[in-house]
Amino acid sequence: MVCIPCTVIPVLLWFYKKCLEPYIYPLISPFVSRLWPKKAMPESNDKNKGKGDYKDAGINGLTTRGTAEISDKKKH
Repeated sequence: MVCIPCTVIPVLLWFYKKCLEPYIYPLISPFVSRLWPKKAMPESNDKNKGKGDYKDAGINGLTTRGTAEISDKKKH
């Protein structure tokens, strides 16, 4: 059984997004743009930041070599 808020909240959000937002957002967008400027975070010139070496990663993000070694040990 699903609780009432778990069904009502998504329906209300869908109704807002599809029916009310196209009319309400143009009215509140000037106020929102004043509160949150476009550049909230400074840009970084380091293009390699956050990039990792994923060439040995499997489906779940685990290295395929490590899982192959474990499976080889189980076979012996």
